Amino acid sequence: MIILSRWGFARPPILPFLSGSSRGYATTKKKVIQGEEEWETVIGLEIHAQLKTGRKLFSPASTSYGEVPNTNVNLHDAAFPGTLPVLDLHAVRLSLITALALNCRVNPRSTFDRKHYFYHDIPASYQITQHYNPLARNGRLPIIQGENNVKRTFDVGIHQLQIEQDTAKSQTVGENTLVDLNRAGTGLMEIVTEPDMRSAEEAGAFVRKLQGLLRRLGSGDGDMEKGNLRVDVNVSVHRHGTPFGTRCEIKNINSVRFLQAAIESERRRHIQHYLTSPNQPIKQETRGLNELTLETFSLRSKEEAMDYRYMPDSNLPAVVVDPIYLDKLRNDLPEMPWEVIKRLTETYGVQKRDVETLIGLDEYNFDGIRYYEDVIGVNGDKKIAKKAMNWIVHELLGQIGKLPPPWSPTLVPSTLMRDMILLIEDGKITGTTGKAIIKHLISTSSSTSNEEVKLEEVLSTLGIEINDETSSGGGGIEMQKLCEQAMANQPKSVVDYRKGNEKVLMRLVGEVMKLSKGRADARKVKEVLVELLK
Repeated sequence: MIILSRWGFARPPILPFLSGSSRGYATTKKKVIQGEEEWETVIGLEIHAQLKTGRKLFSPASTSYGEVPNTNVNLHDAAFPGTLPVLDLHAVRLSLITALALNCRVNPRSTFDRKHYFYHDIPASYQITQHYNPLARNGRLPIIQGENNVKRTFDVGIHQLQIEQDTAKSQTVGENTLVDLNRAGTGLMEIVTEPDMRSAEEAGAFVRKLQGLLRRLGSGDGDMEKGNLRVDVNVSVHRHGTPFGTRCEIKNINSVRFLQAAIESERRRHIQHYLTSPNQPIKQETRGLNELTLETFSLRSKEEAMDYRYMPDSNLPAVVVDPIYLDKLRNDLPEMPWEVIKRLTETYGVQKRDVETLIGLDEYNFDGIRYYEDVIGVNGDKKIAKKAMNWIVHELLGQIGKLPPPWSPTLVPSTLMRDMILLIEDGKITGTTGKAIIKHLISTSSSTSNEEVKLEEVLSTLGIEINDETSSGGGGIEMQKLCEQAMANQPKSVVDYRKGNEKVLMRLVGEVMKLSKGRADARKVKEVLVELLK
């Protein structure tokens, strides 16, 4: 249980829980800097991830993307005098499970502070954050060699994870700056890493892995295009074996591609500076990224940074976490994406990229892993494990990918998908029939619910009968008649085949499939045709 206490001692809970990118980086060719291999790059990240609560951190106003500006605004979001913050405990819960998944040490008592600055994107002129006493510290996220072109296995240390408010969104139009308060007050997790990354690829791999973790937990969607996850990156370089160099910070990067481009640009800029001015330290500053040229540019000098005058927030008590409640959260954590990949590839021999595809559906609130495991059964039917993965990833997702999200497991219920695959494996229906079943269910999903639909009903609707003769292995009298009819319909193909052109056999197979309306087993058809053509 999470308990709020102004002085730190336990008391009953105030309120119950609320329910509540382009890949790769710039391929622009750069001129090689002589001697650049002598330098090592040091990278640390500050990540701001929006919490997926559906409401703001200290007010009941809803959060959304693309709404009419200034429509999801509470009086507290607009900083009206006399309004008080009320902490959303669901946001605390999501932050706690994220901290646990990142192997952090959760602080038993954390507090909120005010970070003061005057700017149009923060109506109160201060941001509520956790500067001095954050929710969690000292975590790690493992990066494995081979992930996203990473060349080594290592841990990225998590310095701290804290909860804070997001700012409003501002946009300059001509000489005016327009402010949209819809985002103001949205709950954020600020995740600060240790400077453990040494290349653009490593930083990109970390962000992608963190996105997958947030989506698997349900604590955030990690959507950088919508600004729901933004990255500040600190970069420095130094010669191997010498102390770290002066770092510069690049602010508000909104894609992995731009993150890697910013790191590469800064790395080259720092090396060039030290090579041309070896006795002059590089200027410590905050920089931005020009997304057209993929080069960084100066925003302000660190020496000119303002004093934020942090002080404890007098309106918010401390957050005290009950150890028993924390243990429950830890025990309820789902498998992390990399754990799922290892288990499924080793147990069923499926392809890693296919498992990653299913995990990627977390972004659309479609639990692809659960759906797959429902299809293969509780105990995991190894007989159909690989076939099921192929049908789900390549056929089902191929067809529903043409639809706008949200996707739903009820489009093609897992029990129906399992029954269909078993019939195909037993030769009772064909793969062509299976594709027709999936297409039919998806096309009718908008008008009816498929959750209770049985495979027999779909086959009846499509006028398809289960071919028991095919499964017995002999081909059956019916199949022989179909093959003979196909040969009569394609006499030239018969002549060409008997002259030695074996490629035309597939024309005859296609003719049989056409006559059977896709019900025949293509493998059996081929066998029967070869016998007849002799």
